[in-house]
Amino acid sequence: MNKVYGSAAEALDGLLQDGMLIAAGGFGLCGIPELLLAAIRDAGTKDLTFASNNAGVDEFGIGILLQTKQVKKMISSYVGENAEFMRQYLSGELELEFNPQGTLAERMRAAGHGIPGFYTKTGVGTVIAEGKEVKTFNGEEYILEEGIFADLSIVKAWKADETGNLIFRKTARNFNPPAAMCGKTCVVEVEEIVPTGSLDPDAIHLPGIYVHRIIQGEHEKRIEQRTTREG
Repeated sequence: MNKVYGSAAEALDGLLQDGMLIAAGGFGLCGIPELLLAAIRDAGTKDLTFASNNAGVDEFGIGILLQTKQVKKMISSYVGENAEFMRQYLSGELELEFNPQGTLAERMRAAGHGIPGFYTKTGVGTVIAEGKEVKTFNGEEYILEEGIFADLSIVKAWKADETGNLIFRKTARNFNPPAAMCGKTCVVEVEEIVPTGSLDPDAIHLPGIYVHRIIQGEHEKRIEQRTTREG
């Protein structure tokens, strides 16, 4: 089975539909599947729900889809650094489901392992717990969180072999692996595709069984907050 495609548009062909739930990797501006997001923008797919730690910035990441009004809802843990995100949310144009960061990652990971839900203490006694089942374990209250089973996963990795085994670099490993695991179909963009068998099995962060389609491309290296020492 050939998993390697020539472009982001080719890799997403037949997968996009209005109203779908997409799990997207990335943390801040690190590890964002920018080529796939641009292809979704160009495809014009609308009423999308994104499960992602954040929405990038106004001109990068999911932010480019907010600008074109293709996103209906965000399932996120952080809304800073994106003025359009905040504007749409405060004006009621965008639905937002806040998640504690660890809870969001675990909701993705749980779905990837076929686990429909789990109990956590995070959020007990706050607005996060509103409307959720509460259960007591050893005298402590926990809330039920459901796994995120996405229609599509889009992620960014450093290297892949031709069967889809992936290696991530540094912070890009935070949300990309769980996001990749929770989608019915997973499309990955990488900086380099290497021959099958050339990766050290002990160095692989995500096995190719989770990956359905791969593209290789050039990626922009952005710094989210540039801080320099005074001269």
